[in-house]
Amino acid sequence: MAFSADELRVLRRALALALHPAPLPDEDVQDCLRLAGSVDETVGEAGRLRAFLLADLVRYRNALPGSLTGYLELLQDALAAGYDPRPEDLAALRALRGGPVAAALLERCQVIAERSVRARLAGRSVSATTPAPRSRLLALPGGRAAEPEKPKAPAAPARPAAPSDRPAPKPSEVFPPRRRPAPPPQERAAG
Repeated sequence: MAFSADELRVLRRALALALHPAPLPDEDVQDCLRLAGSVDETVGEAGRLRAFLLADLVRYRNALPGSLTGYLELLQDALAAGYDPRPEDLAALRALRGGPVAAALLERCQVIAERSVRARLAGRSVSATTPAPRSRLLALPGGRAAEPEKPKAPAAPARPAAPSDRPAPKPSEVFPPRRRPAPPPQERAAG
């Protein structure tokens, strides 16, 4: 998910407000609500995209062996998005395992399916789509500081890049001047 510059400003204000609760102007509240709506819309769109991908995967699987290349590509994409391979996928890959890509995918799918079955038997729900644990949020500059800041050592000045053996090109070399078209030869009238 990517945020625009305006959305990042709203997000920064919302995070600052979470660190320092204070009354908000109506405009800021509306901005936060619009941002929350945009995030909800993006999450819904991701769900629709996943449903489309899975439906497409079923269509390609049903059209095998004629759709071999497309099916293998879609299955790889689905696995990357956290898809748990179905028994139908494993059966299709077993039938196609003569090819190196299908054999590698079969091996990968068997590992994922086994892990999923073991987790279900252990009473845990497993989903490869669960996000990785997030790193700890740090306070923004100017935010809440529980401890006084320690003095920081001045940053070392940036070293200039080492000069290369080749000189920098002149602007006229990079952008050669335009040549004006030669005027057409004038015909002389015989007199």
